[in-house]
Amino acid sequence: MYLKISDESRLTCVRNRERGYDMDKKFAIFDMDGTLVDSMVYWDKLAGEFLESQGVKHVPQSVFETIKPMTMTESAVYFIREFSVAGTPESIAAQMNAMMEAHYQNDIPLKGGMRNYLEMLHEKGVQMCVASATAERLMDACLTRVGVRKYFNFLLSCETVGVGKNEPDVYYEAAKRLGSIPADIAVYEDAFYAVNTAKKAGFYTVGVYDEGTGAQWSKITELADETLCPVLE
Repeated sequence: MYLKISDESRLTCVRNRERGYDMDKKFAIFDMDGTLVDSMVYWDKLAGEFLESQGVKHVPQSVFETIKPMTMTESAVYFIREFSVAGTPESIAAQMNAMMEAHYQNDIPLKGGMRNYLEMLHEKGVQMCVASATAERLMDACLTRVGVRKYFNFLLSCETVGVGKNEPDVYYEAAKRLGSIPADIAVYEDAFYAVNTAKKAGFYTVGVYDEGTGAQWSKITELADETLCPVLE
């Protein structure tokens, strides 16, 4: 069992035993939600809260799984098509972003051990960025508040690229901005589908444990080159 750890605690990297690699890359792309910060519980509730506000009751669990790899705008298109929600994709995405904004600005915490891990990479000279489905201004507000924005060269949203992490576009764009190639970049992700996308695109992958990962964690440990886990207490 993996336990919550404090900000002063450590994270440990576990190599994939079959491949035996160590993360020695000079470039890194971090996901934000569930990887850098403990925000997945808020995201897991967002779609249901929004749909209920639009008069949709009893949202099937399959809906939440369907929208996981989508951008906010893609999710909005899905809601319009499946639930006849009123509005444009852009206006619906704006409403959902507004619902999350207060959490990012006030109460979403940095994951335990992550500050020390980022500082360690920084001291090694690793050039880092964030690539997330979250809007860039919300990323900036949250990462600035928790004190780790300084570690990242830039923040890149899937909304800017135009497609979610079921496609590799956001990783390729981040690699371009970092001035490197996939083989020389580590991608940190807590979701299996994102690890899978990055892996297929030629990136070195580090799976990050999150309490919401559930049964997907075993698949991540099998696929990723390394996994990043809290130290057991």
